[in-house]
Amino acid sequence: MLLPYLNEGVIEAGCDEAGRGCLAGPVYAAAVILPPDFKNELLNDSKQLTEKQRYELRPIIEREAIAWAVGVCDNVEIDRANILRCSIEAMHRAIRALKVRPEALLIDGNRFYPFEDLPHTTIVKGDGKMMSIAAASVLAKTYRDDYMKKIDLEFPAYNWAINKGYPTKDHRKAIAEVGPCKYHRRSFRLLPEQPVQYEIAF
Repeated sequence: MLLPYLNEGVIEAGCDEAGRGCLAGPVYAAAVILPPDFKNELLNDSKQLTEKQRYELRPIIEREAIAWAVGVCDNVEIDRANILRCSIEAMHRAIRALKVRPEALLIDGNRFYPFEDLPHTTIVKGDGKMMSIAAASVLAKTYRDDYMKKIDLEFPAYNWAINKGYPTKDHRKAIAEVGPCKYHRRSFRLLPEQPVQYEIAF
């Protein structure tokens, strides 16, 4: 059973990202403030849901949330910095875009850089523990999937409509056959035998 909040009476925003382990495309993050009495039996970590369930939940979350927003860092930014920094920066962008300012942040995982003066709590596997983080995971995942389906039309060889940019056999086979494109993360090991090309810290 997911918890509705960590601290009663505090406006908490749950934050999560999607696409961190992908070879191509951006990393997406979402921040969601849910009302304390929000209930939905289907809501869970987006990885535990089917694609159909995630897309069913998205309009419910958007309609019933006090506030929600999505932030993005593209593959060029990921190559310029690194994926950890960009995952957190995407969360910062989502938090900054919220129409209601939270009083505290609940972050999925164990790493985060402070955002302004807001207190934050990192929660490992938080998307399976806290409703607001689970809601953020659903938004981040579905909005990123929408983007990958869109750029799949531009580069159909990589089968992004299905693999969403993750390092699947078909994705790596296409990279080996036709090479990487402008959406690939050149700082990642695109093929198992290939060394990482570069990674520049901020």
